[in-house]
Amino acid sequence: MIKIGILGDIGSGKSYVARQFGFPVFDADIEITKIYKKNKNCFKKLRNKLPKYISSFPVKKNELRRAIIDNQSNLKKIIKIVHPIVRANMNNFFKKNKNKKIVVLDIPLLMENKINKKNYILIFVDAKKKEIQRRLKNRLNYNPKIFSKLKKLQLPLEIKKRKCNFIIINNFKSSSVRKNVKVLKNKILGK
Repeated sequence: MIKIGILGDIGSGKSYVARQFGFPVFDADIEITKIYKKNKNCFKKLRNKLPKYISSFPVKKNELRRAIIDNQSNLKKIIKIVHPIVRANMNNFFKKNKNKKIVVLDIPLLMENKINKKNYILIFVDAKKKEIQRRLKNRLNYNPKIFSKLKKLQLPLEIKKRKCNFIIINNFKSSSVRKNVKVLKNKILGK
């Protein structure tokens, strides 16, 4: 099984690129949303660590946002609780898809949390800053304070880009992105 990790800036189109491969995608953001909705154990741990913010199950993202805005160290507390669950879910995803040729990992902090292994193929999604900003502002949950705190967790983009095997330019025109992904997929599969 070939494991492809998709990296890039927040809002660069990583999830879109990941889906274009046509293979199973482990999307950490979707997993985290499921954990907040369904995992009572996670809720209890979060409420225990952040009693001032977490009130009831399921965990509400606006309560987490408020905790992060109030204090940067709350973000680290949340990560310590949630990431081991995400990692366990990812391992289950690998088991479930063990017969697939390729699986794609859409995990924002793939490098920072040392999830990627040496044999992973890393692809950097490169997009213009202006375009990313425009897209972020259109998101329902866009909060500049949250995004700046999340950016502080990330390695500089130039370092990520250097460590990647391939770079895909995302000009946000779906036909060219699909074409670039197809070329890359054929290269990876040795076609």
